[in-house]
Amino acid sequence: MAGTKKKGLWFRYLIAVAFLLVMIFPYIYMVLNSFADWDQVDRKLIPTHYTLKSYQWLLGGGEAVIPRPWIHAFFNSFIVSAGSTFLMMVTAVMVAYALAKIPFKGRNTINNIILFQMFFPAIILLIPTFLVIQKVGMYDSYWGMILPKALSLWAIFMYTNFFKAIPETFIEAAKLDGASNLQIMFKIVLPMSKSITTVIFLFLFMERWTELLWDMIVTKSDNMLTLNVLLSQMFGPYGGYPGPMYAASVLLTMPIILIFLAFAKKFQEGMQFTLK
Repeated sequence: MAGTKKKGLWFRYLIAVAFLLVMIFPYIYMVLNSFADWDQVDRKLIPTHYTLKSYQWLLGGGEAVIPRPWIHAFFNSFIVSAGSTFLMMVTAVMVAYALAKIPFKGRNTINNIILFQMFFPAIILLIPTFLVIQKVGMYDSYWGMILPKALSLWAIFMYTNFFKAIPETFIEAAKLDGASNLQIMFKIVLPMSKSITTVIFLFLFMERWTELLWDMIVTKSDNMLTLNVLLSQMFGPYGGYPGPMYAASVLLTMPIILIFLAFAKKFQEGMQFTLK
């Protein structure tokens, strides 16, 4: 009986490893081709000759005739993603705390409106948002890319549900000690929400980091382009350089992987709450 259970366990491990390999192989293929010699890119399943030529070409600005600011675009993506994520989390925490812990008239109505708005794709507000950004003079600027992404209804929804699960005794005890709502929110509620904060942060940063359409519409100068926009342009004038395209894709995904690895434990704890 024990031998049968052990065989069944090994079989499940093999199935899990097989699925894992299928899932990660496209990324491995991308990494290998980013280091592959240009003569072997997309011509062999596993290249045999490797070089840094793709990364040198990419970080050097591309073609000598029309150099592309790849390094500057990478920092543009980081600035925009970090700024948008920070604002989304701050607004989500403040709105969610009010909805979860501060009783006021119309609170349930606001909750229902947020849920209702989550069913509509953000693209329907693309043109009105662009016109507003253009009117206020934020076109082709960092603020034009950051401010329209400063609110996340999904983050508000997640935080609201988590804050509701925090016992009211903590809030009441803090109020008896003379703490204000801001002090309670940042000194008591947020420290108790590290796991869900990690999940929200990772998803928001990943979503903003991979944004393409809005950044493509709201920018025009090369100095304001993000890495996603430059990567998309490789299918046009740079379509003949698949090696650098793979290298750019690796650079694009590397920050997400590093951040995830840094917060993996907290991410698992937060996901356990969201799945309850």
